[in-house]
Amino acid sequence: MFNGIFHIPQPVNEPCLQYTPGSPERAELGAKLKEMLGEQVEVPMIIGGEEVRNGKLADIRCPHDHQHLLGKYHQADPEFAIKAVDAAEKAKKGWGEMPWESRAVVLLKAAELLAGKYRQKINAATMLNMSKTPHQAEVDAACELIDFWRFNPHFMEEVYGDQPMSTAGVLNYMEHRPLDGFVLALTPFNFTSIAGNLPTAPALMGNTVVWKPASAAVLPAYFIMKVLEEAGMPPGVINMVPGPGPVVAPPALNDVRLGGIHFTGSTYVFSTIWLTVGKDIRKYVSYPRIVGETGGKDFIFAHASADTEALVAALVRGAYEYQGQKCSAASRAYIPDSTWPQVKERLLSEIEDIKMGDVTDFENFMCAIIDKKAFDTISEYIEYAKNSPDMEIIIGGGCDDSKGYFIEPTVVISKEPKSKLMVEEVFGPVLTVYVYPEREYDQTLELCDQTSPYALTGAIFALDRGAIVKAMNTLRHAAGNFYVNDKPTGAVVAQQPFGGSRASGTNDKAGSWLNLERWVSPRAIKETFLPARNFRYPYMEAE
Repeated sequence: MFNGIFHIPQPVNEPCLQYTPGSPERAELGAKLKEMLGEQVEVPMIIGGEEVRNGKLADIRCPHDHQHLLGKYHQADPEFAIKAVDAAEKAKKGWGEMPWESRAVVLLKAAELLAGKYRQKINAATMLNMSKTPHQAEVDAACELIDFWRFNPHFMEEVYGDQPMSTAGVLNYMEHRPLDGFVLALTPFNFTSIAGNLPTAPALMGNTVVWKPASAAVLPAYFIMKVLEEAGMPPGVINMVPGPGPVVAPPALNDVRLGGIHFTGSTYVFSTIWLTVGKDIRKYVSYPRIVGETGGKDFIFAHASADTEALVAALVRGAYEYQGQKCSAASRAYIPDSTWPQVKERLLSEIEDIKMGDVTDFENFMCAIIDKKAFDTISEYIEYAKNSPDMEIIIGGGCDDSKGYFIEPTVVISKEPKSKLMVEEVFGPVLTVYVYPEREYDQTLELCDQTSPYALTGAIFALDRGAIVKAMNTLRHAAGNFYVNDKPTGAVVAQQPFGGSRASGTNDKAGSWLNLERWVSPRAIKETFLPARNFRYPYMEAE
């Protein structure tokens, strides 16, 4: 039995490879893309460590070439969802009682596997199945997920190390137990790192998990499971059941053994989940922990003193990287009328240089929207803008789904500060700009705070320090992640813990110890060395 004092190695953020022409990583990724385009993968459910196939197959396709079939996956139904719950419950005791350092080693090894032999496989799967550029895949599927798997064990050591004070004759200590029941992880299509973190963060803390990945991103999810399996994750700790959310999720949500939910997705779905749990809360073994990060209507606010070049670079990267399909993407902007002419000129010039197309062409800055449903939704917003007398599309607006789901980077000018496109989440490459009178800076900050129900990310651009301080104070509750002179996307694990409040979620900050605290149920223990031997207190003695 190991009796040493175990310490997690001090983690550092994984460096991002640049994929420059002639680099070895560019050649390796290109070869992996070619290989995966030439094969088709059959993705099973994984329940209790076994690959399960039921013949209910759905397609895995490239969004940028929707005729190209990458493979098929087996869709779970309610029966298999319950089997996954049973498998999680069966594995729970052994995993929860495993020494914490052994659980940590599984993720630390997984990080090394992903940084090495699996890096380009998961990058390529992310690019092909989710239509990401090499850079977007690298910062997501490789670097951020590696960071989660290296830093979360470090954060776990911090959580476990948080112990109460003791007094003379008494020893107090705290045990951080896993939750009663299983955790249901529901992950989105847009980030492989989120898909990998949502099931593994609760698992690291001793919980067992039922994981339903997004139907539009099953291929990288499958490879995540293969990495975890090779890293030594025991059978049944994480059970992957792909399939339609309305089919797979309800049996798990209604199971009395539900201990927690780790969710990233739409605000509507998250609120529906909360209603489902809350309407019959008395049936559960314990109150389920509900942790969710949802939507955003993220802003970039410019002061008259803003650096125009830096502002425009942030607008373009913030709004159009990964086609705006980020909960943190810049979706609305506030620009003063005094600087709008030069900002507009540079913004249009930069957007005109954007290349869009297939992920295998490394010169492209943008690729395709994830699927037909998302394409139609974004197209409807653009059509609304075209027909609105209060809006003007100054660039973009083109939509073409003949080969892939492509939508041009689009800028809409809104005369009304609370128009539909200034308020609602579009989740696509559409930036809506409100040009405000420079003299009304303070009032427009208030307007920005009050316009959207969301509070995920936002940014202020200014050189004037007084203007920055004013914005930080006025917009204090408008964004859980706030950026000064930088785009509102690209949070890094351990550097900018991520999450928002209001309609954007529970703000439990993935990428920090705060998230891991949600997956434990502490037990305080008091040990008295010389306990009392009589019920009487000194004050009871006679005079």
